Amino acid sequence: MLPHSYAVDSLSRSQDLASAILACTAPSQISATCASVDSFLQSHTPDQSRHFFSITFPTLICKLFGFDDVTSLPPPPPSQKPHLPQSNGWIELASQSCHADLSSSIFSLLSPNGTLMNSISAVDRHSLVKYVFPVERLPEWVRFMLSNEKYCRVISDLCPFFKGKVKEDSVQGSLCQLQLNVFEYYLFWFAYYPVCKGDAESLDSNSVKSSKFRLNKWTRSIPGFSGSIKREMEQKSEGNLYVQLLYAYLRAFVPIFDLGAHQPYRSSILNHSLKCDGSVIFRAEFLVNVFVQYWLVDNDFSPLPVNVCKSFGVSFPFRSVFGDIPPTSGLGEVVKLFVKYLNLSSVISMDGFDNIEYSESPSWRVSGGFDSGKSRDLVSLSPSVCWNSWIQRPLYRFILRTFLFSPVGNSIKNTSQVFSVWVSYMEPWTISLDDFVEFDVVVNGTSKDVRNQETQSQISGYSPVWQAFVLSNFLYYSSLVMHFIGFAHKFLHTDPDVIAQMVLKVISLLTSSKELVDLIKNVDSLFHSKQGVSSKSPLNGLYRFVPSIREQLKDWEDGLCESDADGSFLHENWNKDLKLFSDGEDGGQRLLQLFILRAEAELQGDDMTHVHSLQLIDSLKEKVSYLFGGSTVKPIPISHELRQAQHIRDELFKPRRVGNQTSANVTYKSDWMKRPISDDEVAWLAKLLIWLSSWLNESLGLNRPEDNEVGHKWSYVDLPGDAVNLSAPGETAKTLVCLIGSWLLMMGTATTRLMRKHGLRINLRVLASKKVVMVLLLFVAFNVVKKAF
Repeated sequence: MLPHSYAVDSLSRSQDLASAILACTAPSQISATCASVDSFLQSHTPDQSRHFFSITFPTLICKLFGFDDVTSLPPPPPSQKPHLPQSNGWIELASQSCHADLSSSIFSLLSPNGTLMNSISAVDRHSLVKYVFPVERLPEWVRFMLSNEKYCRVISDLCPFFKGKVKEDSVQGSLCQLQLNVFEYYLFWFAYYPVCKGDAESLDSNSVKSSKFRLNKWTRSIPGFSGSIKREMEQKSEGNLYVQLLYAYLRAFVPIFDLGAHQPYRSSILNHSLKCDGSVIFRAEFLVNVFVQYWLVDNDFSPLPVNVCKSFGVSFPFRSVFGDIPPTSGLGEVVKLFVKYLNLSSVISMDGFDNIEYSESPSWRVSGGFDSGKSRDLVSLSPSVCWNSWIQRPLYRFILRTFLFSPVGNSIKNTSQVFSVWVSYMEPWTISLDDFVEFDVVVNGTSKDVRNQETQSQISGYSPVWQAFVLSNFLYYSSLVMHFIGFAHKFLHTDPDVIAQMVLKVISLLTSSKELVDLIKNVDSLFHSKQGVSSKSPLNGLYRFVPSIREQLKDWEDGLCESDADGSFLHENWNKDLKLFSDGEDGGQRLLQLFILRAEAELQGDDMTHVHSLQLIDSLKEKVSYLFGGSTVKPIPISHELRQAQHIRDELFKPRRVGNQTSANVTYKSDWMKRPISDDEVAWLAKLLIWLSSWLNESLGLNRPEDNEVGHKWSYVDLPGDAVNLSAPGETAKTLVCLIGSWLLMMGTATTRLMRKHGLRINLRVLASKKVVMVLLLFVAFNVVKKAF
């Protein structure tokens, strides 16, 4: 038992530290406070530091991430996370600030081998402190389960990750709560931070869109202002302290080499054992699961593998709760680092894929943290660690939901980041330890440590040794490609050059090696073969993968239906077929041909990048031709059936909704008029001008083709010479008015006939551009000020 004087000193100093942390605003104050925290923890034993973790540590978390009080949170609305992070969080300030000392001080405080982590290790070893994590800060599907008495009692069985952590609320009785030790509590907040930050940015974006007039929204369309915003974003991404900490935790706690190998920072928290995690592999499982749940799963309407739900007889109504919600935006950078690091284990221990047997159901193997004890024993007893099977399903659904549910008219920045994650995942042979050298410089101060690890030289491209990896992740190279083509068609008008480059990148990846192309084609043909392959066939070795791929397709795309999103191509046989190499109208070859034609038309409109656009299209044609082994754009005969198919295909790419409104049934020859309201237009003015253009075109008959068979005859009326008294002034004026009117009518009729003949339509929508409206407003304001002064 501690002497009374020590207890009082620890309590008073912890309270003083909490007050000092709350008062920190300047970088110099933050650095000094970090030093004070380090000094306090070094001078106190674990028993003496109990007050620090009870009083000071929650306050420190608040200031680090910019949260509100983490110890007292009111219940939020059902579909919204409360208390979004503030811009004055220490990590945010360090990322934006030019003070290198501030980032260094915070990183030293939070590093895996720092004094704080060593103290956390000591406190958790004796189970001195426990926290109740707020339910409203948990992933969406976990929040939903814990709010239901029936589901909260089986969550530990469905997801062993929560085993031993879900307890009954002693205050409210029937409800459950999540009790964590200090290490778990900190990592939950650490994983929640980018999700909360992404939600905050989404709310800001939505508020700007809903407002009628916001100056910063208008200035984004002005080149001078948009450039400054771009520079702001670039500066913000440079020296991201959070990403550096993420890599340090992954490298310290998640082994990618043999379990017996020396791990960095082994002298710190890796040496102590937690109640729920008594080994290195269990701690690594915890860390991987935390990031998977918060970043990849979160608001997924099918968070658990289908076979796991069936084994417990559980069916969740997540589909009606979450709907067509895309994953949280802004996670691309952290997810990419997370996935690349875990895939590094595949590079180092490729034998893990070769030893996989596909004779039984693959769902239990790919479930990661959701599996039964069998899979946990398999991973723990393996001589080397391969984390690919832990992220296959959640990552696939994360990428798929981004492609399917990204709102039309939004920026493609977030989707391009997710696209980068997908491409990086499909090319593990390009990943090496050299990719993390810049992070190791920050973590260790030198890159020698990482280069001295036992690794083989990297292969620059695909080779047959990666066949098992491609087969175990075949849907990434087939079904997901089809969904991406749908996304590319739907968002082609937003930025044709970027979308075309993304499609070229995917096709180039698939055609990077003849062995890879042959492997994908052979598996696809076996997948669609109606009869079994003979034992003497050279493809017999691949046929054993087909049942697992078919089961993965049903599991990984569980809960989707044909009305979910536009631009998807499995409407008739959802979850039943792969159509990348199909010859039908909704097959990959025809859809890529159509994309090339549309992209060529879009890119040729810009004279500034005409040469670059032609090179891009030519490269895409060449790659597509190589992938399908024929001409890129085949001549298609025009027939009645083809016209009907073309109409159905056009409807496939037509957005069914524009925001919450159904798109108007206004037909124009130009596809530009059909597009939803973009960020560069005034929404209400664009709708008004579209309606006015439609009314004028209908009134003037511009929607009808010119009838050349019927000649127009002019009527002449002969008047006697004395019928009009031209000497009278009134009669003369009347005659002139009639003459001018007849000339105007004739000119209007001729113009209308000319427009109808050439298929031209009245298009007033261009006047709804924010640049045009801004110029008009400035002109009006200038004249008003000029008259006033």
